[in-house]
Amino acid sequence: MLMNSKTYIAAAFVALAFGAPAQADERYAPVRDQTVIKECGACHMVFQPQMLPAKSWSKIVDGLANHFGEDASLDADTARQIKAYLVKDAADAGWWGGKFMRGLSKTSAPLRITETPYWVREHNEEVPQRAWSDPKVKSKANCLACHSRADKGNYDDD
Repeated sequence: MLMNSKTYIAAAFVALAFGAPAQADERYAPVRDQTVIKECGACHMVFQPQMLPAKSWSKIVDGLANHFGEDASLDADTARQIKAYLVKDAADAGWWGGKFMRGLSKTSAPLRITETPYWVREHNEEVPQRAWSDPKVKSKANCLACHSRADKGNYDDD
């Protein structure tokens, strides 16, 4: 569906007024916090906060001593800063809600982005099962294998 100029201007105004980025459907604001980039990016791609609800990010940061089988412990101040950044822009942080909240209850706190109903629905419809065993992909969490600009917040498939 194409937007007419009045609709586009209204959407842009709402996005600017409420701090939401005026972007395409599969784009998210890139992570800009240097501590998040340094600490999280040392082991994996830095995921945008909008991909999990605040409760999930809190559980993940609070559980860094056993982060998916690894000890990713950080000093208290660094962990607090990372948690604050992730929670501030989490999927459930804005009045608009986020795509990653679709199918989740308000009390849900999934620990993996790849287990959210939105992610599952998007990838089950478009990605053949054999893709996950491709040595170039290695893991469902390796977004960059298929989305070359994922680290910049762009997950468009085109």
